[in-house]
Amino acid sequence: MSLTSFKVLTFDVVGTLIDFEKGVLDAIRHIGGPKAVEATDDKIFEAYKRGRDKFYGRSSFAMKDVYLSLANELGFKNDEATADAFQLSVFRWPAFSDSVDALRRLRKNFRLVAMTNADRTAFSAYSHTLGNPFHDSVTCDETGVAKPDPRFFAFNCGRQSAHGYKFEEILHVAQSQYHDIGVARELGYKVCWIERRQGLKGFGGTPEPKVLTKPDYHFSTLKQLADAVDAEIQGFAKTATAA
Repeated sequence: MSLTSFKVLTFDVVGTLIDFEKGVLDAIRHIGGPKAVEATDDKIFEAYKRGRDKFYGRSSFAMKDVYLSLANELGFKNDEATADAFQLSVFRWPAFSDSVDALRRLRKNFRLVAMTNADRTAFSAYSHTLGNPFHDSVTCDETGVAKPDPRFFAFNCGRQSAHGYKFEEILHVAQSQYHDIGVARELGYKVCWIERRQGLKGFGGTPEPKVLTKPDYHFSTLKQLADAVDAEIQGFAKTATAA
């Protein structure tokens, strides 16, 4: 099945388009004191994931408690002002270097839909960082649940159907095997894995999946996906010209 046969690309945002791992590490090492500077990535991420499991609320306010949890566990600076600074840093997490341009290119040929566990407030900041590329968006505020809950996907499927798009016309694009690729594949979606951590050990700031799901499409960057789409379109144009 060609990429250009799809009409809708649904995107995980945090981890796929927004480099939250860099955002977390940079902020913690900047505000957390000497021990934070010396801590390894894995040590920070493991404590971060434990904190997020305990404080799983909306990202626009729960990250303060996530920071205090990991700071108390690892001996980092743990006063209220530092926790507030971490919460504010969440809204400034950077985009991956290829995200903005790749989304701009993909928007020319597809309906782009954000599907994010971020709440509406946090997503608004990320969308701005990405150049506001989306035609539509679904956050945890609308669904009342978070991925990998299948109800999140069902909510968006119904929403896109109301706009006239069929299930088989949707390709789900994501980095997280745990939150997205595994459950989407089980639900019958065609999936594109953007393996942002390709070549790195472990799963970083994302929970480890029980099994690794083989995707329909597999790239290490979003640029590679946009390049593949452009190559298909150019190939069709050459074939039409030759005919």
